[in-house]
Amino acid sequence: MSTRPSRPRAPDVFQTEVGLLQNFCEILSCPTTHEAAIVDPAWEVDLLMREVRKRDLRVTKMLITHSHNDHIEGVAELAKLTGATIVMNEREASRVRATLAEQDASFDFVVDGQPIAIGACEVTALDTPGHTVGATCFLADGYVITGDVLFVGGCGRTNFPGGSTQEMWKSLQRLCALPEETRVYPGHNYGSTATSTIGRELLENPYLRCKTFEEFQRLRDRK
Repeated sequence: MSTRPSRPRAPDVFQTEVGLLQNFCEILSCPTTHEAAIVDPAWEVDLLMREVRKRDLRVTKMLITHSHNDHIEGVAELAKLTGATIVMNEREASRVRATLAEQDASFDFVVDGQPIAIGACEVTALDTPGHTVGATCFLADGYVITGDVLFVGGCGRTNFPGGSTQEMWKSLQRLCALPEETRVYPGHNYGSTATSTIGRELLENPYLRCKTFEEFQRLRDRK
């Protein structure tokens, strides 16, 4: 009788709000190696680094969900402090490079389904366009970091350059297919709680309750 191989361990996750636009950042860490990745370092890099030092971590990666300024303003400072590799979809890279100016930084461009090691732990890149052309969620065993694709009780706008309501619908359907107990870590503190689950969002999020694309489009276009 064969046994199903166990999934790689999920990194520990610490969520904190930064800046004036209710942005969330996550620090993902491996308890074995103390390696860490920071998701969407926007503002208050000093706060993020205090949390890193408090936990005796070493930041080796930055995971970027998308390249809107309120998610990447701290990339250059964090790269200078830590030398961390910037992990993201290549379609979003030009805006990040612009923030770096002449500063050297290493990139790791990921594609859909690609595993990303954080010490002995792992997350997987999910291609989820719609808010931007190269928006990426990061899936671990038990949780998903959704950036501006899925919020608690909402979803990202699609009327920015590179946005697409049709692509957003497809990306949300993909997230809907995750196990209902999967915890959702959104990119902004816009909901009634800081985190949620796929199951709760399926029940309460009006965008996920839409049965057809046409229904979703009408709702999205009203906002």
